[in-house]
Amino acid sequence: MIKTVCFGEIMLRLSPPGFKRLFQSPLLYATFGGGEANVAVSLAHFGFDSHYVTRLPANPVGDAALRALRAEGVRVEPVLRGGSRLGIYFAETGASQRPSLVVYDRAHSAISELQPGAIAWDAVLEGASWFHVTGITPALGPGPAACTAEALAAAAKAGVRVSLDLNYRAKLWSKADAQRTMRALMPYVDVAIANEEDLQSSLGIEVARTDVKAGVLDAEAYRAAAGQVVREFGVKLVAITLRESLSASDNAWSAVLFDAATGAFHQGQRYVVRLVDRIGGGDSFAAGLIHGLAAGRDAASALRFAVAASAMKQTIPGDFNRVSVAEVERLAGGDASGRVQR
Repeated sequence: MIKTVCFGEIMLRLSPPGFKRLFQSPLLYATFGGGEANVAVSLAHFGFDSHYVTRLPANPVGDAALRALRAEGVRVEPVLRGGSRLGIYFAETGASQRPSLVVYDRAHSAISELQPGAIAWDAVLEGASWFHVTGITPALGPGPAACTAEALAAAAKAGVRVSLDLNYRAKLWSKADAQRTMRALMPYVDVAIANEEDLQSSLGIEVARTDVKAGVLDAEAYRAAAGQVVREFGVKLVAITLRESLSASDNAWSAVLFDAATGAFHQGQRYVVRLVDRIGGGDSFAAGLIHGLAAGRDAASALRFAVAASAMKQTIPGDFNRVSVAEVERLAGGDASGRVQR
């Protein structure tokens, strides 16, 4: 069984029922989610020996987060306990022309106070084939940023393949801070995952002739941007997700993948998705790509699996992508009819 390790923050997610606005209802549904945790859950559902590293408060909320991860098959032995609180985010689901909304309440969370040297990365990564992290983790503060750098250096030393989803979050840090930190981490990365905003904000790499709001996507511009990432940082594979926001209810979804070894530029299939919950869509893409590459698929096949996995996630409420390899394969193979499976 292939061992994977993900590192980042899991948060308590509070959402009103259905399409109601925050506090329009006195009820808020409590679940858990977060970039790297979402990837770890997907990989567990795909049959990997999926390990997750974070820091959680030693209280009932932290305990509940651990139970949620264990329930999805994720190994949580590397999780540290400490700090006073779990980060929270409020998520309001948009509809039609009203966009979805996320409000963070994560200052002074347990992982944001993590200090360098706290995690024994050599032990955590022993026997691992893959390590995954996102740009959200270093954005949480100097301590998590230093721990991310430690993890990437340890993974490189151990010969563990590394994927990094740039995941720029303007509510967490500025473009200048992001570029100063993320550009220094990129030389450790084998597989970079991003969208056009991530490339521009986290790395300062522009994607020309593109307007996702207007549905204008230029494949050659994405090829050029991916090639620049390869030239500047030595990354082996660059995946760029393509979301066309037709409305808050309907998105077109696809991705491209640039293979530095062959120079090939692969374009994935395109789906028009009636959104149930778009949060976690990029994470499920990352997990699908990791699954394909770690399992030995060629780049084009891995990309096709990843696009299908992420399209399916966006039809499922909550952060986690609770789908099997067989279900993803069916969609990737062309069965997008949505007919009842009897």
